[in-house]
Amino acid sequence: MNDRDEDPWYADGLRFACTGCGNCCTGEPGIVRASDDEVARMAGHAGLEEAVFRDLYTHRLSSGGVALRERSGNACVFWREQVGCLIYPVRPRQCRTWPFWRANVASEGHWARAAEGCPGIDHGPLFDAEEIRACVESDGTSGVVPE
Repeated sequence: MNDRDEDPWYADGLRFACTGCGNCCTGEPGIVRASDDEVARMAGHAGLEEAVFRDLYTHRLSSGGVALRERSGNACVFWREQVGCLIYPVRPRQCRTWPFWRANVASEGHWARAAEGCPGIDHGPLFDAEEIRACVESDGTSGVVPE
């Protein structure tokens, strides 16, 4: 039997509605990975040549990947108070799949911890288990699940 044959703890679905609070874009330091295609889309959205965009807004990870820079206070370089995300329509997959990251849905306890910092978790529309599983499988994160 494989994992797909077993019902996950969230088999009845999970609720989420983004409130635009920015808690996932600020606070604790983090890494927001971006693929080459995502960088190209963000650069186009910003009206910049890709090389200029990379120099200004990304940095290379030791793994060889690319991540968005953070401003002081650990805020994403594209988050602005009172405005929100400056690249929302072309944000990286990692941002689009929040809060359905493998680290957050690994257990009910992990989900509850994520909810402590995200007022949209457990509110809003119901996402079914298959939608959640699809996000988890391509969440854009490193895949590391904290203890």
